[in-house]
Amino acid sequence: MSWGTDLWDQFENLDKHSQWGIDFLERYAKFVKERLEIEQTYAKQLRSLVKKYCPKRSKDDEPRFTSCLSFYSILNELNDYSGQREVVAEEMGHKVYGELMRYSQDLKAERKHHLQEGRKTQQYLDQCWKHMDNSKKKFERECKEAEKSQLIYERLDSDINATKSEVEKAKSQLYLRQHMAEESKNEYAAQLQNFNSEQWKHFNVAIPQIFKNLQDMDERRTVKLGEMYRSFAEVERRVIPIISKCLEGMVTAAKNVDERRDSGIVVESFKSGFEPPGDFPFEDFSQNIQRTGSDGTIGTPKTEGGKADPKHAVGRTKNKLWLFGKKPKAPTLEDLSHLPPEQRRKKLQQRIDELNKELQKEMDQRDALNKMKDVYEKNPQMGDPGSLQPKISETICNMEKLRSEIHKNESWLAEVEGKHGSRSERRSSADVNHHAPHGRESPEGSYTDDHSQEHRSPPQPDPHEFDDEFDDDDPLPAIGHCKALYSFDGTKTAPCLKGSRNAVSKFDITFLKAPMKARW
Repeated sequence: MSWGTDLWDQFENLDKHSQWGIDFLERYAKFVKERLEIEQTYAKQLRSLVKKYCPKRSKDDEPRFTSCLSFYSILNELNDYSGQREVVAEEMGHKVYGELMRYSQDLKAERKHHLQEGRKTQQYLDQCWKHMDNSKKKFERECKEAEKSQLIYERLDSDINATKSEVEKAKSQLYLRQHMAEESKNEYAAQLQNFNSEQWKHFNVAIPQIFKNLQDMDERRTVKLGEMYRSFAEVERRVIPIISKCLEGMVTAAKNVDERRDSGIVVESFKSGFEPPGDFPFEDFSQNIQRTGSDGTIGTPKTEGGKADPKHAVGRTKNKLWLFGKKPKAPTLEDLSHLPPEQRRKKLQQRIDELNKELQKEMDQRDALNKMKDVYEKNPQMGDPGSLQPKISETICNMEKLRSEIHKNESWLAEVEGKHGSRSERRSSADVNHHAPHGRESPEGSYTDDHSQEHRSPPQPDPHEFDDEFDDDDPLPAIGHCKALYSFDGTKTAPCLKGSRNAVSKFDITFLKAPMKARW
């Protein structure tokens, strides 16, 4: 089907249709623009979301739990995903929307040209018709005038009263009108022939060609729309492999979540290194009750060495209860002694590793400067060796400072590791002594409740005595025991306890409020 032959008389409708086609193309271009704006907004919101949930962190705040690492991996993949949405928006803007708008401008110019050609052809045909019509009207008018002159001549020629001159004059006028009518007829015939010729060209050559051009233009517009539809989908399809990788990365991150490893990290992060506290000793408040022969002894277990001081028992543990409650706030110290032993050891080890790395950098820089100095000494034209000496001296000074820091931290680390090992050993020994049976014991060690056995060795010591005064270290094993002969309220220190820490560790004394005989 051809518009030039089938629609030869539909110029106005083709004008409207071609305009509708361009409008539809621009409507689709507007749709693409709004779509890419949605993609841009979506990508921007995704990036803002990632930035919101992935804030900047210091090195110490880096996540270690697998659940956190997986979540941040998902955020990274989502960030890459948002980048692909930006690519989609950019490609749509460049390859679809931009191309549509350029093509729309070209179509408008081409349509305008074709329509102008059609109108010019129509105007020329109208002009030919006008000339033909004018010649026709003139020929008609001249024929009427000739007929009128002929009637006048015939009337005068038959009138006997008309003079000869009047008849001749009427005859001359008749000849003139007939001649003019003949000329008008010839002109009309020529104009008619010309019009018919131009009209045939108009409807068989000019208009079909113009309409064919309009048809080609419209078909190319339709093809372009199909290509843009395909490009619209291709833009999305090209990023699908990368988006799939992003989604696969999210799935891999989910598989990397390890609950056992996270539990181990919790232990590693919060393990204090302290030993669990031992059992509280039994405090015998029945020591002041008068025993009689009839009622026997009080049937409650007796604490070795007499009644324990309740103030001392509380004081022994008051500085360690934070392990099971709210930890008291402590200022940050250089030796990290405010931290629990295990955490202190890890922090010190981490600090030593970092210092060693810095020291290695300084050593590498020193070696490089020395090599450069040797090159300058061998080739003075390359540089002055003396210019490098200040930098070498500065590097050596930095190395010495770093070595000093490393030595200091290693000393603290050795102190922590030594205390941790000795505490474990002493705790094992203390547990054995603490769980010894009450009452009558073996003849090598202690006394019994029987007065006949009071001359034997004193009771085993409580390893937690004086923890309120020296709560940073566990007491050393006692080497002697005694009982006071006088009343003592526990508020003063016995003379033998004054002095250094070693003096305290050599005795294990139990004070009783009631007067008792000394048992040596």
